[in-house]
Amino acid sequence: MFDTVVVATDGSDSVTRAVDVALDLADRFDAEVHALSVVDASEVDASPQQLRDELRTALETTADAALATVENHADRAITTATRKGRPAVEICEYAREVDADVVATGTRGRHGENRLLLGSVAERIVRTSPVPVLTVRQLESMRQSNADADESATPV
Repeated sequence: MFDTVVVATDGSDSVTRAVDVALDLADRFDAEVHALSVVDASEVDASPQQLRDELRTALETTADAALATVENHADRAITTATRKGRPAVEICEYAREVDADVVATGTRGRHGENRLLLGSVAERIVRTSPVPVLTVRQLESMRQSNADADESATPV
């Protein structure tokens, strides 16, 4: 049923669980796994000119680290790729190119105003993907432990 699984990753906490679920799905169907990270060109373009090279380098480093994390979680060989552009567009295009059967992505599960103001890459992928999309929400317990860690690291 699933021969090719694409997991989209940006290295964020909300993607960690999606990576695990995608790898489990691939194991169950003995599917090929592709991990994709997209450097958001709009972030670079929106930054001041003097910061663009530094920001681009930082985003590329983050993408490389995100892909390395997926490779470290996998017990099989996976194909990794980095793209530059708009994340949802690039993820959907990549899914077409590799003839994916499913795209797995994380979501923070924002609702209401936050979703409307911030947008959602996962939502755009769901609306435009040529193949089914598996969205995996970060568990509430994971969000709380991350928030607790952030609080404890904040100087008073």
